[in-house]
Amino acid sequence: MAEDAKDLKDEKIVEAPVEEAKEEALETEEKFAKSGKKSKKHIEEVKAEEERQAKKAERKEQEAEAEKKPKGAKPVTRPLIERRGKKYQENAKKVEKGKIYKLEEALKLAIETNPTKFDATVEAHVRLGVDPRQADQNIRTTVVLPNGNGKTVRIAVFAPLDDAKKAKAAGADIAEDEEFLKQLEKGNIDFDILISTPAYMPKLGKFARLLGPKGLMPNPKAGTVTTDIEKAVKEAKAGKVEYRVDKQSIVHIGLGKVSFGDKKLVENANVFFDSLKSQKPASLKGTYVKSVFITTTMGPSIAVENLYN
Repeated sequence: MAEDAKDLKDEKIVEAPVEEAKEEALETEEKFAKSGKKSKKHIEEVKAEEERQAKKAERKEQEAEAEKKPKGAKPVTRPLIERRGKKYQENAKKVEKGKIYKLEEALKLAIETNPTKFDATVEAHVRLGVDPRQADQNIRTTVVLPNGNGKTVRIAVFAPLDDAKKAKAAGADIAEDEEFLKQLEKGNIDFDILISTPAYMPKLGKFARLLGPKGLMPNPKAGTVTTDIEKAVKEAKAGKVEYRVDKQSIVHIGLGKVSFGDKKLVENANVFFDSLKSQKPASLKGTYVKSVFITTTMGPSIAVENLYN
């Protein structure tokens, strides 16, 4: 009997929470009518509408704040120099802001401010007053730097077998006839400069889309379309480089490597600027050279005095 009483008591204890939960659910249901403004569905819809209106009001406030700001205002960003590396920032401090340096001083300073461990290229960037859209002002030519540019170039020659043999003797890395076209058909490009004879240029026409975007299509202005193949190869190996004005009217050229030292770089720079001066269009009435900057591959820019105006 005692055990039966105990079991009955345990059952009542277990059933008590269940009964309480049922009673709470009934009380909740009694608060809502089956339909009308007091229904549970209606109250949920009203709550959702209130939340939607609140978001709409918040969005309008944001739009109103945006209208108060001046049109065209850009988000505040850190100056470019602050986004550079620590080494760059340290070297940039050595360049006096607003100062226009002499060419020799600029080249020495470029070597000193080179932030990289590798043998960086010393570059010249010249803004011209020409209009590249005008045929007579679209400057494109070559110059032989007396000390070379420090780059090892692979030269390919596409010419008759007799010329190909001469090119090989002059130092060409690739000198072939019809076999060269087979390599191009496969998309193989293992050269930095391509030289061809005028008679063989039509055969290269179908490869214009392959060679053109890479700047490898031979061109008479660049001296890569010539009958004197042997001379062209020797000049290319000796440090002949092409330069041309881009769409922004700027000429970019590598003058050599940091390891050259300032004297050799000055010699190369003088030859380049003399060449650039000789390319001044006769039709140009305004300023020819607007600005000159010297820099290394990843170093700060150094303004150089205008040598020819």
